[in-house]
Amino acid sequence: MTDQPAASRVLVRAEGALGRLTLNRPEAINALDLGMIQDITRALEAWKMDTDVQIVLLDGEGRGLCAGGDVRALYDQIRNGEPDRTAEFFRAEYEMNALIAEYPKPLVAFADGITMGGGIGLAGHAAIRIVTERSKLAMPETRIGFTPDVGGTYLLGRAPGRLGEYLALTGRTLNGSDAVYTGLADHYVPSENLDALREALAYRADPTGPAELVLLFDETPEPSSLRAERAWIDEVFSADSVGEILRRLSERPEPAASETAAVLAELAPTGLAVTLEAVREAREGDLRAALTGEYRRVLWFVHHHPDLVEGIRAQLVDKDRTPRWQPATIAELAPDAGAGAREFVPSVPLFA
Repeated sequence: MTDQPAASRVLVRAEGALGRLTLNRPEAINALDLGMIQDITRALEAWKMDTDVQIVLLDGEGRGLCAGGDVRALYDQIRNGEPDRTAEFFRAEYEMNALIAEYPKPLVAFADGITMGGGIGLAGHAAIRIVTERSKLAMPETRIGFTPDVGGTYLLGRAPGRLGEYLALTGRTLNGSDAVYTGLADHYVPSENLDALREALAYRADPTGPAELVLLFDETPEPSSLRAERAWIDEVFSADSVGEILRRLSERPEPAASETAAVLAELAPTGLAVTLEAVREAREGDLRAALTGEYRRVLWFVHHHPDLVEGIRAQLVDKDRTPRWQPATIAELAPDAGAGAREFVPSVPLFA
């Protein structure tokens, strides 16, 4: 595969034994659009049978690997009555996520800097996931009245204890040590060593596998603060409903519990209810089942619930930070608020 012009939003090239995919939209922190997803998918499919490419590396230009999907484009599509275009984007993205997870060659991801939403879908399913002291990882979809996707429910459902529910509902940002502790990353490598690691992956002169090479650069990060918070998080976020989670938070003495209650009170109640159920459903199945469940729920928001458009409007369009959720409060949630999203049947299935 030949080098591409620098203007390409995904740079695809081979360096030694390494196939490199570099997201190249730094002005948007490499937010994914459909063309980028298609470029990544085409390159991965081509390299499957390319004997010169033994390892694939995914990284990003600028401040991070990827800040997520292009939600402003999503907003415009929904407002313009183009839900089919939105569904096409999600199908392409989720198929790419599954391709990364099932890739037959070692796939290494540098989750250096901002790696959120769709960025987790890229890095989180790689065979070897590397974070640094600059890493900032999150699934912040509830902050726009939405629900985690790109296989995020599958990853969070496997975090220790009830951290998955906690992180999915709050959208809390994780540092590198947090990411390793929660299972969203495998190795912590100081950013100053990434170039040397990349060089070793591309031009190693011995048959040492990529995992063993990474260990030469791996360092032990500081302990994650989440470890110390597990006791109250596990007790609170094992509750059966969002309302019960809020009640338990109100009874905890920890300042962090009060802060968490304040965060949840500002978020879309419906998105929280849908997300709680989605993480628990994904905990029981495989990645493709989780992606299928996310696809149902995401398209339900696109077709049937106003909070997604309202959340994007408030955060990214008008930027008034005063979304008008429906319903407005957790106390007003219906007993089975996630039923519509859970039972929605998209007109086009995710996996044919």
